[in-house]
Amino acid sequence: MVASSRFPVPRGKPDRQPATGNRQPTFDPDAAAPKKSGIYGLPFTPDEARVVIIPVPFEATTSYGGGAARGPAAVLAASKQVDLFDHETGRPYEAGMAMLDLPGKIVLLNAKAKKLGRKKVDSVNKISDAVNQWVYEQTRALLDAGKMPVVLGGDHSVPFGAIRAYAERFPRLGILHLDAHADLRDSYEGFTHSHASIFYNVMTRLPIAKLVQVGVRDIGSAEMRMIEQSNGRITTFFDDELAARKEKGSTFAELADGIVAELPDDVYLSWDIDGLDPTLCPGTGTPVPGGLSWNEAIGLLRAIVRAKKRIVGLDLCEVAPGETEWDANVGARLLYKMIGFALLTR
Repeated sequence: MVASSRFPVPRGKPDRQPATGNRQPTFDPDAAAPKKSGIYGLPFTPDEARVVIIPVPFEATTSYGGGAARGPAAVLAASKQVDLFDHETGRPYEAGMAMLDLPGKIVLLNAKAKKLGRKKVDSVNKISDAVNQWVYEQTRALLDAGKMPVVLGGDHSVPFGAIRAYAERFPRLGILHLDAHADLRDSYEGFTHSHASIFYNVMTRLPIAKLVQVGVRDIGSAEMRMIEQSNGRITTFFDDELAARKEKGSTFAELADGIVAELPDDVYLSWDIDGLDPTLCPGTGTPVPGGLSWNEAIGLLRAIVRAKKRIVGLDLCEVAPGETEWDANVGARLLYKMIGFALLTR
């Protein structure tokens, strides 16, 4: 087991090892997480942390199963069981990670939008605009403060504001999009900010240099045309094509290197958990057979390191608690890996 980190716990914050005598308390990453600790059982406040997670419990545009609005709270609870030493990335927790409180404003907007539903689409679109603006302002303020903001959804409509803020900060930003769906519809069920439209909005409204999609296995004809007519701005690695290449002998490391080669130097990860094999996320709203295994998803992160590219920001969406804690468990561990590799590349 790894030894305890020798940095002081911030005053007034819970630690994993009680103080004895007059000795200054130290943080023990191997001890059980106190109930009142932060995400991953860490003692950091958002002011002290380098990585600040923005929970966005919003799912008003989901078109099949629900529950993504409960994802941030579920991931927070599951994170307390994650061992902090990571065999690949070392001790990412030492950089400091903290999660903002669940935003009451977004909770209320989500409830209002879900009540309006498909009867008053224009009103829901206005609510989505307000959510986008709130996420943008939160992300921009954290970037200005030298933090790495991370969005935790919520459905996959919620990171638009974050991607907007990152695109302003990093010219020629590329996005690595893991998803079962292309999310390139100009709207869906009348919602202009649908979870099925996030990357249509990103690629038509923001100065993104390149969108690279992985794991896509559900796509509409209009989405396919958008890819084909993108003049190379969008490259999609379809799940069936990756499977066929593996059948012919390609290793996933080779495939991952080819995927990452399509990206510019600065990379933003936008990962919908349904890009994974649905056995890893059975509660997610729109599961599709196929997808990446756990090790293949992490293999994409390894490939970014090999290519010496930089993960500047990220989001994780569509974690929906099911009948067990499994979805939240996978989500918490995937988020920790994504953050760990991001810090490693920076």
